[in-house]
Amino acid sequence: MDFPISPSSPTLTSTTAMLRNRVPRLLRRGILIYLVCVCVLLFTLNIDLMPSVASSGGSVFRRGTVLHKSRKLDSLGGFPKKIWQTWKIDPFSFEERDSRTASSWTIKNPGFRYEVLTDSNDMNYIEQHYGPGGFNRMNIVDFYRSVNATIIKADLLRYLIMYAEGGVYADIDVEALRPVHRFIPERYDESEIDMVIGVEIDQPEFKDHKILGRKSQSFCQWTFMAKPQQAVMLKLVENIQDWLTNLAKKQNVPIGEVVLDFDEVISGTGPSAFTAAIIEEMNERSSGTRIVWDDFHDLWESKVVGGILVLDVEAFAAGQGHSDSGNHNARGALVKHHYHASNWPSRHPRFSHPVYGEVERCNWNAECVRKWDEGVETFRLLPPEEQQKRIDEKEAQDSQQQPAPGLNLGLELRNLNVAPLL
Repeated sequence: MDFPISPSSPTLTSTTAMLRNRVPRLLRRGILIYLVCVCVLLFTLNIDLMPSVASSGGSVFRRGTVLHKSRKLDSLGGFPKKIWQTWKIDPFSFEERDSRTASSWTIKNPGFRYEVLTDSNDMNYIEQHYGPGGFNRMNIVDFYRSVNATIIKADLLRYLIMYAEGGVYADIDVEALRPVHRFIPERYDESEIDMVIGVEIDQPEFKDHKILGRKSQSFCQWTFMAKPQQAVMLKLVENIQDWLTNLAKKQNVPIGEVVLDFDEVISGTGPSAFTAAIIEEMNERSSGTRIVWDDFHDLWESKVVGGILVLDVEAFAAGQGHSDSGNHNARGALVKHHYHASNWPSRHPRFSHPVYGEVERCNWNAECVRKWDEGVETFRLLPPEEQQKRIDEKEAQDSQQQPAPGLNLGLELRNLNVAPLL
């Protein structure tokens, strides 16, 4: 006769004890191992997404040593897979045209991080990276804070970003035509390259021109790529600091009140300053023959000098109508500059002759520049009364929107079929 097993049955008791003593222990051990594995996996996948808020309380995140190491390990040949842009406002408030150019970078480079520094968070970024918790360069922090000129701050910021973190910098009005991996031709070893730059203006025949000379030979700084902590980037910042400080002393005003014209901006912080610093860096890195602009004149194939890869003018500056820059449909064209954000010359005007206007409107056309020079020289030799008469006639013609008598630069440009300089 079978009897039902009661709770106090020896058989049930021993079975229950076995399950209680063995199965839970195995489960607990398995669950513990599982949780540890999950935590390790989550930490590995999200290490670049776990910043802490900067001490300044702004919207810029502090990125510590661990993050910088992970970036270098996650880059190809040392170039961080990061795209930087700077603008007045954040991407959520972009105009449609800015959204289109910005999105071209993320579409062409899906594996890259994309960040925009704005007027509301740039100071937080500088304090974070160059304050006591970063490179501890408070002189740079204080200097950046004291600068008011928008274009100067924009140039400073791109150099400071690229020194601190590296990656790709592009102006907000620059469209990506090709992915970033096309910046470095396959024949080069990426680990041996520290920077990638391109020619912008290659018109050395104007190097002695009183206005065009300083701009006639330059590398492009609206788009370039660099590994972190390249000495030339910090050197550029220090050069700008010295230059603007001395200029403020000459004008007897604070740095924030310095008045600058177009050429001073170009030569002090822009492409001319960038080019001079790059060539100086090349000479410091290279032994033997001195590096000069002639080494890049009529460049039809990229070359590496002292670890700096120089691309031809078509790469970053196609479609300019000068410097044999080609067009944006070419295979070698990597970006397209739309110039819609380039309105800073209105605040830092070029030299404009009262009768013949701006020589830059010739857009490096030799015949147009020659006629401008001749007209300006002829005007200089006129008696003051005749000069004033010519000026009055020009102003009267302009007010009626009619061509001025004699040499009119706008007419010359149309006759020569030359696009005006933007």
